[in-house]
Amino acid sequence: MAPQNQEKCESPVNSDPQAGRRNFVTHLSMDDGSLRDIDRSRLLNDDGVHDDHNPSHSEFLLHFVKSSGPPQIIALCLLLALALGSTIGVVPSVVEDRYARLHHGYDGEPCLELAKEDRPHECMLGNEDAQNSAAMASFASNTLTFATSSLMGSISDEKGRRGIMLLGIGLSILGPLNLVLMQIYPGLDPFFYYASHGLSGLVSWIAVALSALSDVMPPLWRAPSFGVLMAGFSMGFALSPILAVCLSHFGVSVLSLLILVGGFIFAIVFLPETLSPESSEQAAMKRMAERPAMETQMEVLQYNLLRPMKELLILNRNTLFRLLSALAFFSGCISTADQTLFLYYVEENYGFNDKDIAKLFLIIGIMGIFVQAVLLKPLNSLIGERRVIIVAFLVGALHNYLYGVAKAKSTIFISAAIASLTGMSFPTISAIKSNNVEECEQGRIQGALYSLSSLASALGPMMLRYVYHKTKDGGGFGKGTMFIFGAGLYLIATVFAWLLPEEQANSQLRKGNAKKRNSLVDFDQGNPDYGSVELEV
Repeated sequence: MAPQNQEKCESPVNSDPQAGRRNFVTHLSMDDGSLRDIDRSRLLNDDGVHDDHNPSHSEFLLHFVKSSGPPQIIALCLLLALALGSTIGVVPSVVEDRYARLHHGYDGEPCLELAKEDRPHECMLGNEDAQNSAAMASFASNTLTFATSSLMGSISDEKGRRGIMLLGIGLSILGPLNLVLMQIYPGLDPFFYYASHGLSGLVSWIAVALSALSDVMPPLWRAPSFGVLMAGFSMGFALSPILAVCLSHFGVSVLSLLILVGGFIFAIVFLPETLSPESSEQAAMKRMAERPAMETQMEVLQYNLLRPMKELLILNRNTLFRLLSALAFFSGCISTADQTLFLYYVEENYGFNDKDIAKLFLIIGIMGIFVQAVLLKPLNSLIGERRVIIVAFLVGALHNYLYGVAKAKSTIFISAAIASLTGMSFPTISAIKSNNVEECEQGRIQGALYSLSSLASALGPMMLRYVYHKTKDGGGFGKGTMFIFGAGLYLIATVFAWLLPEEQANSQLRKGNAKKRNSLVDFDQGNPDYGSVELEV
C-alpha cells in the first residue's frame, strides 16, 4: 500500500480522531512531558541509549567496530586515500613537464628537478596549462556528480548500497591507470588522464558510503561516524607521503594503481550490504507513490530524464535544508578549489618539491586523524552540531587568508595544519541532514547534498582561477588574492551556519525545553509531519 503522506516512508501508526490533530515526534524530538512512554530507542538510537545519557567515546567506537559495514568502509577509505594521496604530488610534476614539452617545445631536464629560479619560461607555461586542465577536469567530474549523485542515492535506497559503491570504486581506477600509461608513453597527452578523472564523477561512492553508515549508526552518532570516515581518508593521506619519498614517480603511480585494484577486490569479497529489506521496500513504495501516471513511452522517457533534477527537490523541503544547502554550496566552492589548485600554487610560487609535499600531506593527514577521530565527537557533544560548523567555517576563512598572504613555506605548513579543523563541517552537515529524514531517504538526501556540493566544486576552481588571472600580475593582493576571496566566501557560509535552527541542527538538544541558544531562525513549522512518526495518545 502506498504511503498516505509522501513526506513519510510508512503509513501512520495511529491517529486520534478526537484530538483534532496528529501528534508526531521527529528524529530530533525528545519527550516534553506530553507524550506517553514509547520506544524512543527505535526513533533516536538503535542501541537504546537514552537521550539523557551522553555515550562515551569508547562506547561509540565499540559500537562502530562491531557493526557490519562501517569497518569495511573505513578500510576502503584508507586504501583509496593511500592510493590517490600518493600520486597527488606526482601529477603536477608529470603533467607540467608533459605540457611544457608538448605545447611549448621544451626539451630540457624535468621541470620540477630544477630550482624554482632556474625553471625556464616553458615550464611556467606548462604549469599554467596543468592548472587549467585540473580546473576543467574538476568541473567535468563535479558536473557529472551533480547530475547523477541524487539519482544514484535514490536508487541505492531501493536497490542497495553495495553495487553502486563497487561501481564508483571501479571508476576511480581509471585515473591512476592513465597516469601510469602517460609515463610509459612519452607522447601521450595528459588529456586522457584528466578525462578519466572527470569520468569518475559519474558515480560518487563517498555519498553512498555516508548513506551506508546511516543505515547502521543511530542519529546521535552519525556526525562522529562520518568523522571517522573522514579520518580514514586522513590516515591514508598521512601515510601516502612515505610512498612518494621512497619511490620514483613511476613506481608510486604503479603502486597506487595496484592498491586501488586490491581495494576493489577487497570490496567485492568483504563489503556487506547495509540496507535492510524493510527500508528498501519502503523506499520503493514511496517512489511509486510519488511517480505520476504515465501512459505513453514519451512520458516515461520524460520522467526518467527529469528524475535526477526532481530528486534534488528534497533540498527545498524546509528552511533547515535550504540553509544547509547554502552551507554546502559555499564551503564546497572553496574546499575543492583549495584541493585542486593549492599544490600547483605552492609549487609555482614557493618552490615546493616532493619532500615539501610529503611533509605537507603528513601534517594534513595527522591533523585530520586527530580532528575527525578524536576531537569531533567530544566537541559535537559539548557545543552541538551548529556551533561545530560555525567554528569550522571561521577556521576555513582564517587558513585561506593565511594562504593568500603567506611569505614563506612555514606559513603554508601552519595554515595547512589548522585547515584540518575546517574538515569538521562536511561530516556534521551530512549528519544533520541524515538525522532529519526517514531511513528510506538516507541515500536520496546524501546524494542530493553531494550533488549540490559537486556543483559548487565544479564552479569553485573556475572562480578562483578567474580571480588568479585578474590579480597574478599585481592586482589586489597579488597571486594569493584567490585564497583571500575564498576566505570571504567562508565568512558568508559562517553567517548561514549561524542562521541554522538549533533545535533541528543539534541531535542532543531537547525540543520540549525550547532551548534556542542564539539561533536566529525559528523552527520550521510549515510541514509538521516531515520526517516524523505518529504516536498514539
